[in-house]
Amino acid sequence: MKAQLLIPAAGMGVRLGSDGPKALVDIGGRPMLAVTLSRFSGMGLLDPAVIVAPAAFFPAFERELSAHLAPGSWILVEGGAERQESVARGLAALREDADIVVIHDAARPFVPRRAVETSIAEAAAHGGATVSIPVSDTILVADEGQFLDSTPERRMLWACQTPQTFQVDVIRRAHRAALEGGYLCTDDATLVRRIGLPVKIVEGSPANFKVTTAFDLATARRMVSEEVL
Repeated sequence: MKAQLLIPAAGMGVRLGSDGPKALVDIGGRPMLAVTLSRFSGMGLLDPAVIVAPAAFFPAFERELSAHLAPGSWILVEGGAERQESVARGLAALREDADIVVIHDAARPFVPRRAVETSIAEAAAHGGATVSIPVSDTILVADEGQFLDSTPERRMLWACQTPQTFQVDVIRRAHRAALEGGYLCTDDATLVRRIGLPVKIVEGSPANFKVTTAFDLATARRMVSEEVL
């Protein structure tokens, strides 16, 4: 089955001290997005990768991507007001022959190749898959007064990562249902579950963290400089 990469990269880097898109923040001489895309090199997913970005920053994206990636390995699509809208716009820009879409956060620059490949295989078999890691901490559910309400059984809990990978017709159907129903979800796997379809959990890696805080950014820069991965 033909797979294509979709990267939502419209978020801004305010919490990282940047006045531009988070995806263009430098992590070792390259923008974070370029480091992320390099993880997919040689997997047949960059022909082209669909990058969803803020239209006002298209020139910056084009300049940075052209400096670090091969011509024709990416296209830019204008992002929406919400991540869900941005992904929907990216889905509309996929190649006509794409059977599988691999949706990955621009801010997760260290995704293991094994997790990507397994997610594609599981999506081909089941319709959808999401990379996740088992929760190691005990999770507490609080009530409205911030008192302990319940403690879910830890062995059933997973922390969601990306990629989230789907058969193209499955994820497009889920996005249509969300648009018609007027609801938003923070991730695409939840959209697919909302329409009653299965999503297989694929074990990821703690290294596949999302760069969100200044601490995360410092960690990512150290990993790049020390060639940890």
